[in-house]
Amino acid sequence: MYELEKQNLRLFSKYIVQVLRPSYIKVFLSEYLDEESVERILSEEKASVTCAAQMLLDKMFQLEAEGWFQAFLDTLLASEYTGLHAAVSDWNFAELEDLQDCRTLLDRVEPSITKNMKPRELLSHLSDCLTHREREEIRAVEDQCGCVAASERLVKSLRRCDKQWFKMLKTALYNCSQKLALQLLEPDESEEMCVSEECEENMDTMSTVRFEFTEDGESNEGLLKSINEISSSDQPSEGAAGLGRSAEKKLREYQKELAEAAFSGQNTIICAPTGCGKTIVALAICEHHLKKFPGKAKVVFMATKVEVYAQQYKLFIDHFSKDPDVRVTGVCGDTDVGVCLRSVVDRNEVVVLTPQILVNALQNKDLPSLDVFTLLLLDECHNTTGKHPYNNIMSRYLDTKLTSSAHTLPQVVGFTASVGVGSFKNQQEAEMNICHLCANLDTRVIATVTKNIDELRSYVHIPEKEFFEVPASPISDPFIRIIRNIMCNIEQLAKKIYDIGTQHTHTHKHTHTHKQRERERERERKRESGCLLKKYNDALIINEDARTKDALDYLQAFIEQVRKAGYDSTERTLTAFFDVQREQLLRLATEGQENPKLQELKFILEEEYRNNDQTRTVLFVRTRALADALKKWIDETDSLKFLNPGVLIGRGRKSSQMVGSGMTLTSQKGVLDSFKTSDHIKILIATSVADEGIDIPQCNLVLMYEYVGNVVKMVQVRGRGRAAGSRCFLISNRNERIEKEKQNMEREKIVEKAIVSLQASPETLQAKVKLFQREDKASRDFESRSPEKPRTVGSYKLLCAKCNAFACVSDDLRVLKECHHIILDHTVFKRCVTNPHLNPRSFDGITKTQKMLCAECKLDWGIIASYLNIKDLPIVKIESFVVQDVATQRKHYFRKWRDVTFAMREFELTEITPETTTPRI
Repeated sequence: MYELEKQNLRLFSKYIVQVLRPSYIKVFLSEYLDEESVERILSEEKASVTCAAQMLLDKMFQLEAEGWFQAFLDTLLASEYTGLHAAVSDWNFAELEDLQDCRTLLDRVEPSITKNMKPRELLSHLSDCLTHREREEIRAVEDQCGCVAASERLVKSLRRCDKQWFKMLKTALYNCSQKLALQLLEPDESEEMCVSEECEENMDTMSTVRFEFTEDGESNEGLLKSINEISSSDQPSEGAAGLGRSAEKKLREYQKELAEAAFSGQNTIICAPTGCGKTIVALAICEHHLKKFPGKAKVVFMATKVEVYAQQYKLFIDHFSKDPDVRVTGVCGDTDVGVCLRSVVDRNEVVVLTPQILVNALQNKDLPSLDVFTLLLLDECHNTTGKHPYNNIMSRYLDTKLTSSAHTLPQVVGFTASVGVGSFKNQQEAEMNICHLCANLDTRVIATVTKNIDELRSYVHIPEKEFFEVPASPISDPFIRIIRNIMCNIEQLAKKIYDIGTQHTHTHKHTHTHKQRERERERERKRESGCLLKKYNDALIINEDARTKDALDYLQAFIEQVRKAGYDSTERTLTAFFDVQREQLLRLATEGQENPKLQELKFILEEEYRNNDQTRTVLFVRTRALADALKKWIDETDSLKFLNPGVLIGRGRKSSQMVGSGMTLTSQKGVLDSFKTSDHIKILIATSVADEGIDIPQCNLVLMYEYVGNVVKMVQVRGRGRAAGSRCFLISNRNERIEKEKQNMEREKIVEKAIVSLQASPETLQAKVKLFQREDKASRDFESRSPEKPRTVGSYKLLCAKCNAFACVSDDLRVLKECHHIILDHTVFKRCVTNPHLNPRSFDGITKTQKMLCAECKLDWGIIASYLNIKDLPIVKIESFVVQDVATQRKHYFRKWRDVTFAMREFELTEITPETTTPRI
């Protein structure tokens, strides 16, 4: 029954999943699917709308109830999916397919267009392509998060629109006189011709474009070739999925050599240079494993950064998109709320994660153990040391292995550009560090390219390294002297204000030692003044590495933001230190001489682009603020402004709106795409976010501007210069930094010799790994037997961290499910205000409904949620509060709930009484 309809739905599923959002047709889901399936689909939608839509289609293929197909059509129409309704009714998806080019253009210009749109003005002109619900959501985002966020939400809606939205958007921009945004959607004739020619090419070319967004910036068949260098003979006969599914067969010989041990099932560290295609090797290993254990394999691929996670997740999705037997999903720090990892693993063969997600799931017993997986793939595995989440995961792995034979543990494969971890002075010490890394990863195999080294060198180019030492800045710089005096004044004020409560401590039952008290006072002072001090320190770095003018602009922008965000009496005093010196600082910024480092940088860039106007440069800097300052300097320098610099920095805290707080993933992708695909951006200014894992296309000039780290960082940064004849320059006015980089180059050679030595003596490697694992296990066992520091049973007040307004007492705090902290006292609603939550979700039986803000200063305190049949439960985050001891008046600040020093009781349903659940008015 309905076999023809199901067959057609399968045939056109790629169009449907690009448009359909399951939560918008929840009526249909509830009517024809079981409750558990509905919950899984809606939960998946929070991580990936496309995957959720595919899950819905998979369930629809199993439906047998009479009338379900017509009900689906009726629901589409009622939910304003008029374009999709017409396409499914007539089985004609030509109009939806025509939208793909528009989506591609929108993706390309998104970073720019979102900064040049006023979405509220446009909405009345877009009623024919956006649903009423979408328009209301966009208005709500603009009210709470501003114009850019609302523009991003508008673009997101248009991307999934099933109507001819492109002309409507251009008309709306024209009618609203938003010319800059309109220009971005109207490429000139040459661009249109290029797009037209690309569309006339076969789908193989387009598949290469899709597959290019990888860790190492290569397509699979061409790897280090650019898009233009891949000829028609190089193209595979299938689309992107075909390219991916044949990856194992098309591996280069050196890639096969790297994967050989992993193919045989051994735990392996794959160590190979940046740009050689390690991600392609990871895909091949994953695919080989899935074929080897059909129906049983469970693979998890982990990336250390959200930025890297996003690109690797897309790569895995593309690779397996045409295989109905391989389901791929991803969960990262931005999407984990509401996701039960066990159910995610149960219904998918491949899961892409950031490692902390897996740590949390193991700690919360969401996952019972690692034996639910059959293969762990760890990107940038050199991080498996210390307290890194990778090491947490592998410690659990080893504890299970060394104490029980009943578990079947997964194979472990790590990927890195260098195993030069830790500090070492000679080969023996380097070997010990490498062995310890192998012990942590439970591997006895280090796979490197030895047999096919000539082939590797023909594709991977190691840039030449040069050093530019410039004269040091004057020691008696008056700008530096004034800023340091301000910083001293801030520290003195912090000591004066927060050195309180000592007169009663000697009589308190839980007296701290003198050293403990001093550490706590220091922590309090740092917390209150730390933000200002950090900004002043950033300004000093800008002054040292860029212009005094840029340093002052940075400080003034920050001070202005402080004034607009609450601005209590303490903050007025703190900003007054700056105001007093402002005129003097302005004079110094105007009169200051040009920085010698900028002169050297200017000379290098002018020479490089004069000799080769196709030069592509990545400029690495130490801080986000400096990245912005150097962009401003290049834009304002006549001989360099043609470079049109792009900036690539990391992602800031979600709650932060301060200067230099970070980029969104969408913005990062937009900058990278522009740097890759056009001559618009000729130089990319990047912080450390770009040196590990994130995909940067080929460039032939890498500039390290006072940017020096360890051996691993050196290898990764240098590896960004991939074109033949590329070069890497270190620019510094500090001889010690130049010497450190030269030491790193020598240590790299030591590491290479250490690897060869260990590979030649596998018995030695195995013995050392076994020894380290026993020692580390004993150390962990000792720590677990050590008694935990008891928490005090005193009474404490929670005060707003911004304005010191009273929130609640510790006696009214309860812990729900070991991680959610609830205030039982409902009078807290008199001291806070609430706003609708923009992204209401259910997780762990808890449904968040509203945001909770301080009534005085509007600081984010947490959320309002419901649990079971209990409504209006305030769930707070400790970082939003200062904790004050009632007895001593001492104040403490904690970043995490696990760090608090007072005891809290478990939440019990019997505590919910009419007094504690009085309805809010």
